[in-house]
Amino acid sequence: MFTTTRGRRRALSIAGAALLSLSLAACGEEETPAGSGPSVSAAPDSALASKVPDAIKADGKIVVGTDSTYAPAEFLDTDGKTVIGFDVELFTAVAAKLGLKAEFVSANFGDIIAGVNSGKYEVGVSSFTINDERKAQANMVSYYQVGTQWATRKGNPAGVTLDNACGKKIAVQKDTVQVEDIQARSKACTDAGKPAITIDQFPGQDAATAAVVSGKDDAMLADYPVSAYAVTQSGGQLELLDKMYDAAPYGYVVAKDQTAFAEAVRDAVKALIDDGSYRTVLEKWKVGDGAITAPAINP
Repeated sequence: MFTTTRGRRRALSIAGAALLSLSLAACGEEETPAGSGPSVSAAPDSALASKVPDAIKADGKIVVGTDSTYAPAEFLDTDGKTVIGFDVELFTAVAAKLGLKAEFVSANFGDIIAGVNSGKYEVGVSSFTINDERKAQANMVSYYQVGTQWATRKGNPAGVTLDNACGKKIAVQKDTVQVEDIQARSKACTDAGKPAITIDQFPGQDAATAAVVSGKDDAMLADYPVSAYAVTQSGGQLELLDKMYDAAPYGYVVAKDQTAFAEAVRDAVKALIDDGSYRTVLEKWKVGDGAITAPAINP
């Protein structure tokens, strides 16, 4: 059993987004849900707002680094510039609880944690799986839990299986823990005297998905919500392969020296869970299976 959990992604790719849109449109893509605005309106909580450090709340906003190629968590709306998704709506509500607005800035996934620690962003919200490496770099505030899920073209014409993808072409997004996962599987193949897996790494998940839709690659692996969303948007051209595995928490990235702010964010998430807003956002995006009840710092 491979114990790797997900990490996620890379740079916003307009070309990749266009490629995915064209690929799915050719297959009868359904309209993406939710470009119409947030599903909840969180009222500011003065007690929570008082916990936010003055330096962060001075301008009335939280600058958020995000890689907006990862539907349905964070991706661009049909206008090509507005970032939407369940991650976006949920953190917007977190910021509102703290009496602030969230300003999302598209960024390279691999640069976000460093950007938070340097002060370029005040929070990273980009489907970051919490792991020891990331906890060593930043404070990670848990808010969701999910595992890895594979997807293939409908009918799995290449006959891909999770335990034996040897000799197959597999798409994955760069800088995610899925890269480590598929590399370990490929090594198991060669160690057993079988052909290596051809690992096709893409800067954005949109392009990885498009490679499977087009038939360039045989399968892909990504976080469960991402693969499930790609299947629903593919007009019957994709299907999930096997089951989700290795569930682990997602975390908001807060600078290592901003423990008080991390505590405020954690408490705001808990307030949204308690008042039902949290569940409302997740159910709107059909990702409620990853709900948690007790957010924590560096769990």
